Amino acid sequence: MSGKSEPIRFNDPTAEYRELAGEIDAAMRRVLAEDYYIRGRAVEEFERAFAQYLGAGHGVGVASGTDALHLALRAAGIGPGDEVITVPNSFTATAMAIVHAGARPVFVDIVPETFTLNPALLENALTTRTRAVLPVHLYGQPAEMAEIMAWAERHGLAVIEDACQAHGAAYRGKKAGTLGRAAAFSFYPTKNLGGAGDGGMVVTDRPELAERVRKLGNYGAEAKDRHEFIGWNSRLDSLQAAILKVKLGRLPRWNELRREHAALYRSLLRGREPIRLPGAGADRTHIYHQFVIRVPAGWRDPLRQKLAERGIPTMVHYPVPIHLQPAFSFLKLGPGSFSEAEAAAREIISLPIHAHLSEDQIRQTAETLLQELGQL
Repeated sequence: MSGKSEPIRFNDPTAEYRELAGEIDAAMRRVLAEDYYIRGRAVEEFERAFAQYLGAGHGVGVASGTDALHLALRAAGIGPGDEVITVPNSFTATAMAIVHAGARPVFVDIVPETFTLNPALLENALTTRTRAVLPVHLYGQPAEMAEIMAWAERHGLAVIEDACQAHGAAYRGKKAGTLGRAAAFSFYPTKNLGGAGDGGMVVTDRPELAERVRKLGNYGAEAKDRHEFIGWNSRLDSLQAAILKVKLGRLPRWNELRREHAALYRSLLRGREPIRLPGAGADRTHIYHQFVIRVPAGWRDPLRQKLAERGIPTMVHYPVPIHLQPAFSFLKLGPGSFSEAEAAAREIISLPIHAHLSEDQIRQTAETLLQELGQL
């Protein structure tokens, strides 16, 4: 390792701004000069650009990734009395969106190597009330969509993708978010494509579903003061759209840098017991929103503390599965309900990975990790 590394940051949105400050500032000035701060031209331009980047027909900007999930479900006809199958190892927003739509989340366990929904378990979760499947492309890796889509089609179910961590990930050559009936993306600042605040988007090839989402997020109205049904206030701000459109041009390169960092982590940590590296599923382009390793459960917290003392930040995504969260106690699912997801929650550690890390910082993180593991 050459020279002294700069302090390692787990996330670094400010580095993205420094790289693009001139373009971002100019884009924001254009919006402010237009005096149209919600929806408007900047939002329309970003919606088209993001949908085109994915290969989707339509994009509708909304206020957050959670709203994107909720409104996509609503627009797909999901409502009270329905059940939606998903996984318990996502951020709680995945299941909360289902509840906000009036439906009930039904969980299935995961494939431990990829942390994504196990299609072999879908049949066991099917009931007469099942209306949709909500696979999560967790940590930047698409779920096993061919099997999920085939199963859903056999049973006449909608597939709504939670692509909130998968901006630019791909499955069999198609971008995540273009595989199901609709998909939800988040533009939270630390995402691979992140704004300077909250924001989200629903993408779909179905014009009628896109129009329904647009109305749902605008108080149930297409035109001012003409409200067709009860809706919400969920619209993407023009300033966020302007920033995101600038960053979208850099997203392919930033994703490639994440993949290079992940490959370096793998080369440095492969075969080093007791570390378990994340699996990369066949025919999938993983864009490493997170790089998540596993260590024995009893080692995780002491290891994270030692790493923090040596300037290596880590996180845990996510330490408590959704079904064990107090907010979801109404589901009456206790420990042991989903053994793979619960085991992962006890063992996972997310290492720093973003486009503005240096090779030296990746090496420093891996070397420090191995040193501290040797002391446990």
